[in-house]
Amino acid sequence: MAKTPIDGELIRSLATLLDDTHLTEIEYEAGGLRIRVARNVQQVVSAAPATIAPSPAATASVAPAPGGEDPANHPGAVKSPMVGVAYLLPEPDAPRFVNVGDTVVEGQTLLLIEAMKTFNTIRATRNGKVTAILIENGQPVEFGEPLMIIG
Repeated sequence: MAKTPIDGELIRSLATLLDDTHLTEIEYEAGGLRIRVARNVQQVVSAAPATIAPSPAATASVAPAPGGEDPANHPGAVKSPMVGVAYLLPEPDAPRFVNVGDTVVEGQTLLLIEAMKTFNTIRATRNGKVTAILIENGQPVEFGEPLMIIG
């Protein structure tokens, strides 16, 4: 079996993506080559953990999936097509793309996912009403993670 040369630049890019998204591991596969980059995470327990109260706007927009079902199995689930950081608004201090209760049309922008310093537009795959937003602005997301529910 021939050895495959190691692409140091690809590994550095994956490591940078880990740092940027605060993920613990990332896996990449192409052309029979599979690379997994992971970091050792040590959990630190403090005697008096600090708590940060979420803003009322963030609390009001993140709603549980309707009916208490697993959001990933909901037919209207909008799932992340990539690993990255999700943004619910186009820029700081701008209104959100959509809110719970909004009616959306297929192709409408729902959010952005930043991956490797590129902003990717996530669009509605169907017409309907946004019944749940399952993430918060600036939250790291994984591939296949449910982001919203369109009923």
